[in-house]
Amino acid sequence: VQLVESGGGLVQPGGSLRLSCETSGFSFSSAPMNWVRQAPGKGLEWVSRIDFDGTSRISTRSVQGRFTISRDNLKNTLYLQMNSLKTEDTAVYYCALDDWKTRGPGTQVTVSS
Repeated sequence: VQLVESGGGLVQPGGSLRLSCETSGFSFSSAPMNWVRQAPGKGLEWVSRIDFDGTSRISTRSVQGRFTISRDNLKNTLYLQMNSLKTEDTAVYYCALDDWKTRGPGTQVTVSS
C-alpha cells in the first residue's frame, strides 16, 4: 500500500489550498478514505471521510463549510479542497485508510500572515 500526499505549503489566513493523495497497491475504488491531521505538539485529529464511491462525506465540525473531500477512482487519487484557511488549520495532513495507521508521509500546511 502506498499513499503519497502533495499540495501543502504556506498560505495566508483566508487563503486556499488543494491537497492530493496518490495511491497504489490496494483497491482504492473499494476503500473509504480519510484525511487526518496533526498540529504541532498535538495528536492525530480526524478531518474528513468519504465512502468508496463518494456518495457519503462527513467532516469534523471545525472544517465544515470550508473543506471538501473528494476522490477520483479512475486516477486512484483523493483530494481535499481547503478554503478560508485559519491559523488553527496549521498541521501535517495525511490521507489514511479507516484504520488511520495506514497513511502517507504527510504534507505540511502552514497558515500564517
